[in-house]
Amino acid sequence: MKILLAVDGSTHTKRMLAYLAAHDELFGATPEYHVITVVPPVPSRVKGFVDGGTLDLYYREEAKRIIRPVQAFADQHEWKLNAICATGDPGDVIAETAMSGNFDVVVMGSHGHSSVGNLLMGSVAARVMARCKTPVMIIR
Repeated sequence: MKILLAVDGSTHTKRMLAYLAAHDELFGATPEYHVITVVPPVPSRVKGFVDGGTLDLYYREEAKRIIRPVQAFADQHEWKLNAICATGDPGDVIAETAMSGNFDVVVMGSHGHSSVGNLLMGSVAARVMARCKTPVMIIR
């Protein structure tokens, strides 16, 4: 089974990973884990003051900061993990990656503290659910 783990480095990511480790039977004997983190772009008014190389370095470093502990957790549990780092709107990029990558399921944690319309799940989770044709598993 090909699984896309959407992570943001929050406590919700840690909770999601702990849940998956405790329920390793969910995805069969040989799950294929891919982890995605999406760094939101800096505002366009800021881009005029920062050269492209510095901006690219910022995006790479932010993604590494988020992926590093997830990779360490995966290593502890002997999970093979492929990392995907992207820049853009997290909800849109996760949904597009799930569909274009032919993933079987997207697994993500949910913050649940956004606007009234997203009271039960975070805005990124709500956006992924709305845009994605791939099944989405939300861990609260």
